[in-house]
Amino acid sequence: MTEMDAHAGIGDAGGELLAPLGWTERAKAYVALTKPRIIELLLVTTIPTMFVASRRLPSAGLVALTLAGGALAAGGANAMNMVYDRDIDAIMERTRSRPLVTGAISPRAALTFAVALEVASFLLLYTTVNLLSAVLAVSATAFYVGVYTMWLKRSSPQNIVIGGAAGAVPVLVGWSAVTGRVSPAALVLFGIVFLWTPPHFWALAVRYRDDYAAASVPMLPAVVDLPKVVRRIVAYAAVLWALSVVLSPVAHLGPVFLAITVVLGGAFFWKTWSLRTDASPKRAMQVFGFSITYLTLLFFAMGITAVVRHP
Repeated sequence: MTEMDAHAGIGDAGGELLAPLGWTERAKAYVALTKPRIIELLLVTTIPTMFVASRRLPSAGLVALTLAGGALAAGGANAMNMVYDRDIDAIMERTRSRPLVTGAISPRAALTFAVALEVASFLLLYTTVNLLSAVLAVSATAFYVGVYTMWLKRSSPQNIVIGGAAGAVPVLVGWSAVTGRVSPAALVLFGIVFLWTPPHFWALAVRYRDDYAAASVPMLPAVVDLPKVVRRIVAYAAVLWALSVVLSPVAHLGPVFLAITVVLGGAFFWKTWSLRTDASPKRAMQVFGFSITYLTLLFFAMGITAVVRHP
């Protein structure tokens, strides 16, 4: 079966349902298309960024509108990703229950839904926040779908390194929503999320390396030996640690936050270093889980510091 045949078949005939879905089940399927857990993580980085950018508490309305626009854009991007990847999702164990694989939603309906979310995102951000935030949000979708999903994911082990830039754009959206521009501090935040993405995702991919190999997706752990993967993970964690330390002086967050970045960065680096002696899937998933904790705590501490220093 060619790739084109696979894209045409799965979800149209291969994913045919045994019985029609009710409204509740169908609604859940559409929500699943947006990958809500990923959206949650993106929003975790957006709110604290707005606190730092504003140098005071931003209005609740602006925060809500920015989050809504960002969530719509991310949801649309994730839905487009599922439409294009439905062939490999049917092969991989962890993605076989996705709505386009099971046939809960047709590819055409999913694509229509995704486009509608992107249009809604742009219009909401443009009319209630500003044009720059709207353009950044939709540009992230174009990059994620066009560069990562349709090109790099199936062609290069650097897929998540370059493609991960899309996941770092929400901090730019949050910053520009408050200031109307992108400053050096915003670029440092972008760099932090950008550098965090490869070790975060490669740790997960160690657990599912056989899945990626079966689907012929050249995710790094599926195409090189584990010691090399671990070295890359540790290297990215080290550079991430160094960049996070730069954030405090650039964003004027003071010595307490500087100490926090040193401690958190050191903890994440030490966690990745542990893979050098044990690169088992279990340990890799521990690193994956801690990577989420690390990013959440870093941005939470950043937001609290901004509120305390600039009430």
